Amino acid sequence: MASISTPRVIPADLRAGILNMLCSCALMKQGQTLLILTEPPGAPHYDPGLAEAICAVGQSIGLRVEEHVLPHCPKASPPADADMQAIAAADCALFLTRRGDQLRFHPILAQAAPVMCYALDRGMLASHFGRADHAAFVELLSCLNDALARARHIRVTCPLGTDFEGPGARFPETGGEVSVRRFPLSVFSPVPAAGYRGTIAIAGFLTGTGKSRYAPYDVPLADVLRIRFDGTHITGFAGRDADAARAHYDHVGALLEIEPRVVHSWHAGMHPGCAYRMQAGANVERWGSGAFGNPRVLHFHTCGSVVPGEISLNVIDPTISLDGVAVWENGCLHPEHVAGGAELLARYPGLAALFANPETEIGLAPSGRLSLGPSARATG
Repeated sequence: MASISTPRVIPADLRAGILNMLCSCALMKQGQTLLILTEPPGAPHYDPGLAEAICAVGQSIGLRVEEHVLPHCPKASPPADADMQAIAAADCALFLTRRGDQLRFHPILAQAAPVMCYALDRGMLASHFGRADHAAFVELLSCLNDALARARHIRVTCPLGTDFEGPGARFPETGGEVSVRRFPLSVFSPVPAAGYRGTIAIAGFLTGTGKSRYAPYDVPLADVLRIRFDGTHITGFAGRDADAARAHYDHVGALLEIEPRVVHSWHAGMHPGCAYRMQAGANVERWGSGAFGNPRVLHFHTCGSVVPGEISLNVIDPTISLDGVAVWENGCLHPEHVAGGAELLARYPGLAALFANPETEIGLAPSGRLSLGPSARATG
């Protein structure tokens, strides 16, 4: 274990975001132990000052705060025994490391129920993304999951040509959700792909899901790629990049010894305070764990039958219609269009204000599309 140096002054908005995470999400109380799991010094994913700020606020409310370095790993293998002992011994373990994202669906973390932080720097945690009432988003998640499950028919389209449809969400009774507490809470439960069919249209790149490390991790797309699927199976690729996409899926499948043409599930962002202000191409891996919570982004888990798969397909500005009602409309989420949503907005005026003025920056290039671009850093 190591101690964390702490800054002298924490801005009020950052303090509010940290308290929202520690008290509303992690439910921590005075005298408890907070274990902050970090990446080794120099890793570019999280702002190094984030752990220091969380430590300072935690100590100010009477928490015992410790740090434990948990390095990145090529595969989503369970933590070493010593790491798991440290996690189990704490009242709350907070992941400021990609390792938590790798293991978010792994059952080994279910009993410990650590918190995975998707606010990657102090700015994100101090923004509406970090400060918006966590309890409101817990209720919003329930409303959206219920609406998806009750729907008889769901259709999803996007401006690039995505068009697929199927029955209401058939959520599995077990194994469909993450084993960590997410903060901020920003996506609904993954909708199994079984029963859905149609076309997924994406631009910019193919990229990983964060589960495994392989090379190349990001593959540029020169134009719109269309992926046809029927249930849990990819049935074809179309567009200028079809051959490259087909080869990439086969490469990742052979490398990891998994079935490549699998479509596991999909879900979309639900947090209008989520903003990603860098271009995605500067660091696609970081973009993948920082922008997905915005309602403008829907992503598929593909390549491999174990959630979240190995290749993420990112659809921008989806329209998601439940029984003909557009709950997401061109990337804008309307909670009032589902049962209980209007009442939820009335109970949480801050939430209503956030949906009335949502963040729109999600890392697009000047062209208005995702792009790997010349500034992209190799992440394989």
